[in-house]
Amino acid sequence: MIDIEIDGKNFEVQEGQTVLEVLKQNGVNIPTLCYHPALKPSGACKLCAVEVPGRASGKPVTMLSCILKVSEGLQVRTRGEIVEHARTRAFRDLLRMAPQSATLIALAEEYGVHTGTPPDGCIRCRLCIRVCKEIVGPGALRMEKRNGQNFVVPIEGKCIGCGTCANICPTDVIRVEDKGNVRTITIRDEIIGRHPLERCEGCGRQYATPRFLSHIHERTMAHTDVKSHHNYCPTCAKLFSDRIKSVSDRTRK
Repeated sequence: MIDIEIDGKNFEVQEGQTVLEVLKQNGVNIPTLCYHPALKPSGACKLCAVEVPGRASGKPVTMLSCILKVSEGLQVRTRGEIVEHARTRAFRDLLRMAPQSATLIALAEEYGVHTGTPPDGCIRCRLCIRVCKEIVGPGALRMEKRNGQNFVVPIEGKCIGCGTCANICPTDVIRVEDKGNVRTITIRDEIIGRHPLERCEGCGRQYATPRFLSHIHERTMAHTDVKSHHNYCPTCAKLFSDRIKSVSDRTRK
């Protein structure tokens, strides 16, 4: 047996063990992802770095505890500035390969490593903002800076439930879900709008929100109103329009 020091505490350990094995046996928390006791350590994830004195200079350096073997009098620190620096660098390198890994993000948070804002699928092209304001009209979306980064966010009460923002989104980060008689439009985990749906008088399909239909009515009020009013979905409206035109054509003949 040999004696080593970990974070200022003395431990008697078995010669030939790795530092990581000793840490785990004694309940000292340290992040690992690539380690498994049944396999030879590879040091691939680099998360298990610890601080030890350099062999030549004696100055503090970091080494991977899964590979480092214990030796008599070895002094190990699992915390400190250079350990945190090495750990943060390792987490960020891993997140470049798996940016949306919930396991990796949660592990980083557990050890107090800020990994930056995780990707949300939005490329900040502003198409949704522009089409809602410039074409449809309500202006239900805007850009907002959060923690130094721009995010597309909803403006409460502005959405009319048309779904145009989702149709134009090039990365499908905006979603439209029609469930029962309710349409919900979301971006990430934020609700842009939630609306009841009107039922088509022709086929019975729930096809549009009252606010959208009201918006269309208001936008077309300046035009001469010569058509009969109905609640037909676009498919039924075209179908009935074609039938009426066909009957009218036969009557004239």
